[in-house]
Amino acid sequence: VVPAEKKKLVTELKDCLKKVKELVLATDEDREGESIGWHLVQVLNPTVPVSRMVFSEITRPAILEAIRNTRALDENLVQAQETRRVVDRLYGYTLSPLLWKKIARGLSAGRVQSVAVRLLVAREIERMKFRSGTFWDLKAALQGKIGEPFEAVLQTLGGRRIAAGRDFDENTGRLKDGADVLLLEEKRARELQEKIRTRPWTITSIEKKQQTRKPYPPFTTSTLQQESNRKLSMTARQTMQTAQRLYENGHITYMRTDSVSLSGEAITAARDKVDDLYGKDFLSPSPRQFTTKSKGAQEAHEAIRPAGTEMKTADELGLTGAEYKLYQMIWKRTMATQMADAILRFDTVTIQVDDAEFRASGRTVEFAGFFRAYVEGSDDPEAAIEDQDSSLPPLSENDVLKCENVEAVSHETKPPARFTEATLVRTLEAEGIGRPSTYASILSTIQDRGYVRKNGNQLVPTFTAMAVTKLLENHFPNLVNLGFTAGMEQTLDDIATGAADRLPYLRQFYTGSEGLDEQVKHKEGNIDPREACTLTIDGLDASVRVGRYGPYFEKTNGEEKLTASIPDSIAPGEITNEIADRLIEEKQKGPQSIGMHPEEGLAIYQMRGPFGPYLQLGETKDDGTKPKRCSIPNCFDVMNIDLPTAIELLSLPRRIGKHPLTDKVVNAGIGRFGPYVTHDKVFGSFEKKTHTYEFQGETYNVLNITMDAAVELLRNTKKRAAPTPLRELGNHPDDEAPVQIFEGKFGPYVKHGKTNATVPKDTDISTVTMEEAVGWLADKVAKGGGKKAGARKGTAKKSAARKSAATTTKSVAKKTPKKAGKKSAKKDN
Repeated sequence: VVPAEKKKLVTELKDCLKKVKELVLATDEDREGESIGWHLVQVLNPTVPVSRMVFSEITRPAILEAIRNTRALDENLVQAQETRRVVDRLYGYTLSPLLWKKIARGLSAGRVQSVAVRLLVAREIERMKFRSGTFWDLKAALQGKIGEPFEAVLQTLGGRRIAAGRDFDENTGRLKDGADVLLLEEKRARELQEKIRTRPWTITSIEKKQQTRKPYPPFTTSTLQQESNRKLSMTARQTMQTAQRLYENGHITYMRTDSVSLSGEAITAARDKVDDLYGKDFLSPSPRQFTTKSKGAQEAHEAIRPAGTEMKTADELGLTGAEYKLYQMIWKRTMATQMADAILRFDTVTIQVDDAEFRASGRTVEFAGFFRAYVEGSDDPEAAIEDQDSSLPPLSENDVLKCENVEAVSHETKPPARFTEATLVRTLEAEGIGRPSTYASILSTIQDRGYVRKNGNQLVPTFTAMAVTKLLENHFPNLVNLGFTAGMEQTLDDIATGAADRLPYLRQFYTGSEGLDEQVKHKEGNIDPREACTLTIDGLDASVRVGRYGPYFEKTNGEEKLTASIPDSIAPGEITNEIADRLIEEKQKGPQSIGMHPEEGLAIYQMRGPFGPYLQLGETKDDGTKPKRCSIPNCFDVMNIDLPTAIELLSLPRRIGKHPLTDKVVNAGIGRFGPYVTHDKVFGSFEKKTHTYEFQGETYNVLNITMDAAVELLRNTKKRAAPTPLRELGNHPDDEAPVQIFEGKFGPYVKHGKTNATVPKDTDISTVTMEEAVGWLADKVAKGGGKKAGARKGTAKKSAARKSAATTTKSVAKKTPKKAGKKSAKKDN
């Protein structure tokens, strides 16, 4: 089925086909592209020869090479993509309605989406079960004969290793059974601190190790998304949108790939650039080629790299903004692949003081190698940056050191870190789940559906996600099992290579005795909606329920049932009895005043309605007049809204300033659909779920968005455009007004002024003439279907005394044409 907005394009393509001798398909080089090419052939039904050209970069040499080496469409790739599409729809169309019945409307399930949500939920449950442990150690600042002071940390005492975070049980907060370590408590740590402060500190050993670091492979889709998330704070969607623009402008190769291979031309070009910029010493001894290790990779593709053979820098290309940053990162990573190994030296110094043993470590970059171009980011914000020295001063064995200071330090074990976009993509790829073209859409979908919200860089699952995952795990465990889903991916890959057949697999998946359709029919009646919507959290007195308007606490007090909504800002892993009791108590008491508005002299109340939390200025008056209200955006912590913030929110909309290009005012405010910025009748909405906007690595909300960020948000907002005509027939011979063909709800129609006439069924709109269109329009007017300009103008001038009669007359007048041309009107638009 061709979408209405694409029918004009299809018509134009059919017109072009009449003038050519061959159709060459140049869709994207991946499986989705192959499928799109196949569908184009079905729609266009060409009578000329058809061939397929494949290229990974939009450059003249690449296009010419692709034209010289065309091939037929690969039916296996088409079948694999069609199977993937059908499986995804069967999964969603079968399970989503079940979720609507048992949990809440608007929810969805997906083959990869539900597994991704399950990973996030499982991690959150780990955090909820986590119990922290406390331990102490000592940190000393020591001075050698020369150089700067350096730091050493206590390792052993009396020959026993000091307990560290890895020695604690996550579920109890106590030492693991059998851990042969010394748990240093505060009292003993402080006693030891005083005891050894003035004792002699002697170096007993120095160990030096040299290590090499090899450069990282060039970018695949997933590693590009991971690294741009770490380094540039870009979401997967932003990364792919930016990469798409770079690709379309001929700056990078195709950005949906799971291959780390580089072409011979690319390797030569990169080595020439390295030699030119850094010198031969920084070139690897021989050209480097990398091998893809991820499951299901398509080796025929190439990694993401700068397009062409010149390897131009972002400055040489004149790039700016996000495109500059992303391209520069791709360029650096590509250069690094052909550079020499980095050489590092690690020094470990052991120091004895009485029966305590301390250790100091240093790292020195002896040869930077590829570090000159590129260093990969880390998912751990506390991790050391590899190309930075943290060297020790010159030291020798038996040196006696001076203790500048020694300090007892308390540590607490940390729960498992939540996933970020980078770590979730990495995990999905490692498990063989999803493919390069799907990661960005998966991340967007789970956020758009309300399963996940972002807290900084962290992906936080919602209570809705927990309820859905519980239902799927309890009743359809295979469908959220990592191994099962990875197996599905492998089967789809086998279909792509011709190693498996499509139809038997689809029948087995959906209609077999263990198929999805049979599972749902068999189990649906056993799923209790109330039980499905209820979450029992260990240690929590109240239960959590997922309702029509979001999650809420439910607690019984005798025969009374107490409830309170849970703010979106509270993560499942942060729920405590104190929070639950406080929210329930606040609801029982009614709205509480945050404080008095300094100018209005009225109390500001924080309240919660069916659509979320909001602020109210003053109380509802006796005559029913509603006081001023303002929704609280999701990015604000509703548990801690202070008076200044409340005053700012109630004062919206606010003026940001004048647009630099138009000199017209740009405002920010909160409307029916959430926070927005507006300029010249164009409204740009903040991100739907978080109510924030990411710009140049910063996160903005309605109160602090800057002019630069607002301009970018408005630029990315699509104005509501009028429907695009399928064809322009020219000007009407009577009044020179345009006559156009549009796609409507009931098919194509001709439009002239305010008159619309249906195009007769089975008419090829590419052959419609002006004479035919004028005839249809005239017939429509003759039947009473035309709308003449000024028909209603007189009614506006009627006196107030005749207003009621005029309204009645207009109502009848509207119905008359419809009745006269009833049969035709049903099809007209």
